[in-house]
Amino acid sequence: MPKYLKIDKIAVLFLTVYLCIMSVYLYKHQYYNSDIEAYMGLVYKYNFPKMDNETIHKKVYAELKIKNPELLEANNSTSEKTIGENIYYKMISQNPKIYEEELQLFTVKPFYNFINSVFYKIGFSASASTFIISIVSYFLIVFLIFLFLKGQLSNVFLALALTILISLFKPLLEASRHASPDVLACLLLILSVYFTLIKKNLLITTIFGMLCIFTRPDYFVFYTFFLLMLYFFRKNFNFEVKILLFSFSYFVISFGLIQFFNQIPWSVLFMNQFTKVQLYPISHPDVFNFLDYFNVIKSSIFLEFNASYFPILLIIIVSVLSSKYSLNKKYVQFFSLFLFIIYATVFIRFFIFPSLVSRMMLGFYLLIILSLIFVLNSKEQLFRNFPTKK
Repeated sequence: MPKYLKIDKIAVLFLTVYLCIMSVYLYKHQYYNSDIEAYMGLVYKYNFPKMDNETIHKKVYAELKIKNPELLEANNSTSEKTIGENIYYKMISQNPKIYEEELQLFTVKPFYNFINSVFYKIGFSASASTFIISIVSYFLIVFLIFLFLKGQLSNVFLALALTILISLFKPLLEASRHASPDVLACLLLILSVYFTLIKKNLLITTIFGMLCIFTRPDYFVFYTFFLLMLYFFRKNFNFEVKILLFSFSYFVISFGLIQFFNQIPWSVLFMNQFTKVQLYPISHPDVFNFLDYFNVIKSSIFLEFNASYFPILLIIIVSVLSSKYSLNKKYVQFFSLFLFIIYATVFIRFFIFPSLVSRMMLGFYLLIILSLIFVLNSKEQLFRNFPTKK
C-alpha cells in the first residue's frame, strides 16, 4: 500500500474517532432551548395524527419536567426584550390551548420536523429526537470539511488540523447542542453550493436547495441571489438558462408550498418574537404596528452586526482580495460577488427577522471560511473557464 494511502487512512480513522467522541459529548451536554417543547409536540403530531392536543401537551411537559424543569418556570432573572417573554413558557406549560397555537408557528420547517419524527420512530425519546439530527449533521459537516480541505491542501495533517479547529468553532458547537433546524440547514446549504461550484450539477443542487428551504425557508433569499449570480457567469460554468430557470422554479415552489400550508402572516411571527408575546397568535393576533417594527430594527441593527462574526470576516475578505488579487480578473469578480450575496442575504434577512444569532448564521460563516480557503489554495478547478482579464 502506498505511503500516502496509509496516511490518509490514519487521518480518516483519527477524525472518525474524534467525531464519535464529540458526538457523545454533544449528546450528553444538550441545551434544552425554549423551542424544544414545540418541536416535541410536532413529533407527536407527525407520529400520532389522531392524538388530541391535551394529551400531547401532557406528554411533552411530563418529559421536560424530568429533563429540564427550569423551562417550565418563569424567568425573572433577566430583563424582557419582548413584552411577556419571561412568563410566556410557564403559561404555555399550564395551558394546552396556548400550546396548540404555539405549535403552528413551528410548522414552517417541515423537513426538520419530518426528520425528527423519523428518529422518534427509530426509538429515541421525543426530546432527543429534536436534537439528534443536529449531532448527525455536525458529524457530516466536519467530515465533509475534512474531505474538502484534503483536496485543497497538499498536507493531509494540515487539513486534519484545520478541520479540528473548525469543528471547535463556537457557533458550530453551540448550534449542535440545540433542538433547532440550523445545523441541518447548514449541511444542506454547503452540499448545494458544493454540487454547484465544484461538481457543476444543478440537479443535485436543486434537490439539496429545496430541502434546505423546507428546513429553513429564509434561505430562499440566498438561493435567489445565488442563481441570479450564476446566470451572469453561466458561460464559465456551462450552465444553460433553462436549467437555471428549472432550479429557480422549484425553489419558488418549495417556498410557496410552505407559505400556502402555513398561512401565518409574517407580522404575527415578528411581533411574537420581537415586540410583544401573543398568547393566541392564530385566533387573536395583535395588530401589526410599523412604529414598533421600526424601533426594533433601529435599536438592534448595529448591535447585532457588531456582535456577529461578519465584521471580522469582512476584514479578512478585504485583506485577502486587496493584497493578492486584482478585481480586473474574472474569477476575482465571481468570488467577490459570491461573498457579496452572502452579506446581502444576511442584511435583507435582518429586516425580516432582526436577529443574527450565531447558530442561525452558521451556514454563511462556514461558506465564507471555506471560500477563502478555496480561493487561496486552488483557483484552477473552479475558475478554469474564466479568462484572466475582462
